[in-house]
Amino acid sequence: MKLIVLTLALIVLSPPAARADFEAEEAAARKGDYGTAYKEFMTLAVESNIRAQHNIAVIYEQGLGRPKDFAIAVKWYTFAARQGLAISQNNLGELYRSGKGVAQDYAKAFYWFSKASNQDHALAQKNLGDLYRKGQGVKKNRATALKWYRASAEKGQPWGLLSLGRMYDQGKGITKDKAKAFQWYQKAAEQGIPLAQNLLANMYRRGTSVKRDDAKAVQWYSKAAEQGDAWSQFSLGRMYEQGKGVAKDYGQALKWYRASA
Repeated sequence: MKLIVLTLALIVLSPPAARADFEAEEAAARKGDYGTAYKEFMTLAVESNIRAQHNIAVIYEQGLGRPKDFAIAVKWYTFAARQGLAISQNNLGELYRSGKGVAQDYAKAFYWFSKASNQDHALAQKNLGDLYRKGQGVKKNRATALKWYRASAEKGQPWGLLSLGRMYDQGKGITKDKAKAFQWYQKAAEQGIPLAQNLLANMYRRGTSVKRDDAKAVQWYSKAAEQGDAWSQFSLGRMYEQGKGVAKDYGQALKWYRASA
C-alpha cells in the first residue's frame, strides 16, 4: 500500500514524459507485480528521478518482490533525500535511528528528521520530537519536543496526536492536563493507534477527566485487543471476568488472557 500510494502521487508530480512509465508501474503494483514495478522504477531511478529512487528504497526496505535489504534501502533513500524529498529524508532518519542497514547514529537521524520537518513532513516532526524528548542526537529539550509534537498533531498525524497526548498526560514540558490528554488520545484512537485506544480505555475505566464508562472502556480495549495489543487484551479479559461494561463471560476472559499471555 505504501508503494501504491506513492505511485499515485508520482503520476501527478512527474514530468509528462515520465507519466506513462508510472502508469504502467502503478498497474503492476496494484496487481502485486512488484518485479515489473521494480524495473519501471529502476529505469527512472538511475536517471535521478527522486520519487523513483524513493520507491526503490521502499521495495528493499519492505521486501516487496525482492529480498529485504536495509543497506540498499539506505543507499536509495540517501539519493532521494539529498535531492530534498521529505519522505525519503524521514525514512532515512528512521533507519539511522534504528540502526537498520547502517550503524545506529542519532546525530544523523536528527539531521534528516530536521530536514524533513522543515518541509512540514508530519511524521518527521513527530520523530524529531522524540529525539528532543529523549536527548538522542541533540540536547534533551522537552519544550522543543512539545513544539514538534504539536506541529505534527495539528496536521492530524496519528503518532503526533498520541505523543502530544502523552506530554499532557505526564506533564512533561507542559503543565499536566488530563482533559487535554484525553482529547488528543481520542483523536489518535479514532485513527486506529492501539496504544492510544488502550490509554483512552484506561481513562474511561478510571473516570479520568471523563465520566466513568465501563462500556466505552470495553469498546476501546476491544479495538486495541483485536490489533494485538497485549495490555488491552489483558484488560479486556479482566472486564469480562468481572462483568464490567459487558456481561460476565469466563470463556471470553480466558480467551483474552490467553492472547495476552
